[in-house]
Amino acid sequence: MSARFLVVPQWQGSGSSRAMRLATGAEAIRGDLPASATAAVDVPLEAGDAEGTRIRRLSTIRLVRERLTAALAEVENERGGTPIVIGGDCGVAYAPVEHAAQTRRVALLWLDAHPDAESAESSPSGAYTGMVLRHLVDDGVLHGSSIVLAGVRDASAAEESFLAEAGVRVQDDPAGIAEALLATNADALHLHVDLDVLDPGAFDAAHSTVPFGWSVEQLLTTVREARSALPLVGASIAGFAPDDAPGADMSGDLATILRLIGALAKPA
Repeated sequence: MSARFLVVPQWQGSGSSRAMRLATGAEAIRGDLPASATAAVDVPLEAGDAEGTRIRRLSTIRLVRERLTAALAEVENERGGTPIVIGGDCGVAYAPVEHAAQTRRVALLWLDAHPDAESAESSPSGAYTGMVLRHLVDDGVLHGSSIVLAGVRDASAAEESFLAEAGVRVQDDPAGIAEALLATNADALHLHVDLDVLDPGAFDAAHSTVPFGWSVEQLLTTVREARSALPLVGASIAGFAPDDAPGADMSGDLATILRLIGALAKPA
């Protein structure tokens, strides 16, 4: 089945001073996607407020999630195709995972330098991008045993405790990803990639770089192995935060992202 692209230039989930570069990155990727298979989800310019919680900009994050949920339903009902959501911050992954899990036993492969498993109480920043995986479990979207986490190099003690208690499978090495996915007893796959899973030497425009990451080939091999284990029903990509100065060259990083998109969009 062909891929359908939903571009969501959400920056409000980030706690970084570079957050607006996520919107720049999403729009840059959009420029290289086929127009006939691509739609954009409107993201308000305003930051939004916490709505009395410890989650920064929650009102806007919630609004964007509602709009993305509606766009996913439109893809399913009117256009068909496998939805690939392009962020933006990692918060854009919540809606497509929830959408897929409504009708399938979904395994979630989360490739990220961080687990994104803070709670609102444990998060030092209040940034939603660091809470998404935790919320998918706490909200009952997925059981922890349906999640495979790989590429992590920066986790807090609170996150490590949560992952162990929830039964999330953590892979220290890309090898064994397919076996771990099959062990979830799922019948479908959603694959999320935060580009900071890559080593900064291989990709330096990630929103939050962490040393000793994967090579591009390791990432692409992992995607292919995951897709060989289970049918892909959705994917999301986040964390592209290029230099937005006039004349900045992002061609090399875009080429890497397009290779990743090609591996995700390739028919099974």
